[in-house]
Amino acid sequence: MTTNTPTSAASRVDPVFHHPALFYTTEKDYLHGVGEFVRAEATGGRPVLVAVPGPRLQLLREAVGDERESVTFVDMRQAGRNPGRILSMLVDFADRHPQRRPSIVGEPIWVGRTEAEAREATRHEALINLAFAGRPVTILCPYDTALPERVLAEAHRTHPVVGDTDGYLHSPRYEDPRTVCGDCDRPLEEPADPLVLHFTEQDLADVRDAAGRWAQTSCLSPRRHTDWLLVVNEAIGNSARHGGGQGILRLWRTADTLIAEVRDRGRLTDALVGRRRPDPLSPAGGRGVWMIHQLCDLVEMRNPPSGLIVRMHLALD
Repeated sequence: MTTNTPTSAASRVDPVFHHPALFYTTEKDYLHGVGEFVRAEATGGRPVLVAVPGPRLQLLREAVGDERESVTFVDMRQAGRNPGRILSMLVDFADRHPQRRPSIVGEPIWVGRTEAEAREATRHEALINLAFAGRPVTILCPYDTALPERVLAEAHRTHPVVGDTDGYLHSPRYEDPRTVCGDCDRPLEEPADPLVLHFTEQDLADVRDAAGRWAQTSCLSPRRHTDWLLVVNEAIGNSARHGGGQGILRLWRTADTLIAEVRDRGRLTDALVGRRRPDPLSPAGGRGVWMIHQLCDLVEMRNPPSGLIVRMHLALD
């Protein structure tokens, strides 16, 4: 392989936006590939965001050394628990530095992620290429080679450039982000015995109250119960307004999660809806979906011919 840095390798593909994937196996690999990148970018005066799983944060803080005061460190296990809210965090950071070329390390998939979380994180990786197209930003994404083979294969499809500690090359398997997102739209598993509530615009308050009473039998804290009411209210409200005036709310629980799913006859036309912080003055909307992503631990959206499906997961405390 070549011995270029992530920025110079990616520039052969896109001279403006750089989005390489780094595959690592050992801690030494990680420190060499990620730590040196962060230190070099910080030393060069660029604003740097490091969003990686908690156990890796201290490693990188120590690797950066005296430059760490100029680096923003974020625990991805917390900030990115729902993959659908990561992109908003990255865009917000880049927007705060419009006159300087920001650099970001984002590690959205780690060993232990569920299959559903990994799939939505793969969608996120694809959408990065749409959201940052034409912007002078570098986003380096580390991938542990202990991850499932299917996850590593998807990284080659979502990153124009891939590499390891030996260097970077153009990925021959890179695909259009919309194609990757389409492949992420696999059918959702059916619950065994959900509570089913049909609603119209006239029923929203009653359905929201019913969802609240149903959730009271769980172990949600008062704060998380409020989050539950907010996401259900936003989902059924959006459904009534944009999904043909009526919809279906289904509720069920697993051992550690409450799940609410809304189905209607709507269509999703913007793959980035809810993934970027909405302009509060914009008439385009999107505020409700963005809030749902911020409050939920996982959001799965599907748009089959029958209409729109929004499945929201809230972990029990």
